[in-house]
Amino acid sequence: MELNIKNIDDYIKSFPEEVQQLLVQVRETIKKAAPNATEDIKYGMPTFVLNGNLVHFAAFKSHIGFYPVPTGIEAFKTELSVYKTGKGSVQFPIYEPIPLKLIEKIVAFRVSENEAKATKKKSTQKK
Repeated sequence: MELNIKNIDDYIKSFPEEVQQLLVQVRETIKKAAPNATEDIKYGMPTFVLNGNLVHFAAFKSHIGFYPVPTGIEAFKTELSVYKTGKGSVQFPIYEPIPLKLIEKIVAFRVSENEAKATKKKSTQKK
């Protein structure tokens, strides 16, 4: 992979066409669930930011990695149980349909989580 990746478009273009299509689907799903989030590249991965890092995603040889932090994995552990998961990550096999509705639900959860954290932080700063 190229090291001069400056944005998510560059990242997606660095993969074969069939993987690009999956990455675009994931990106569009995240945008739909978090329309106010901004895009960035962090840790070498596409990242959506809203009151802090929201979610990351990345392509690998046989899966799409999705990183909604540990709370995002824990909150949806039943739905995610059919996938390989880690503390803050899940692997969606490239050759199976990507669960876009589930990604949308997880992102919406992370948006509300980050917004609540930001609201709490603001209220404690006013005191």
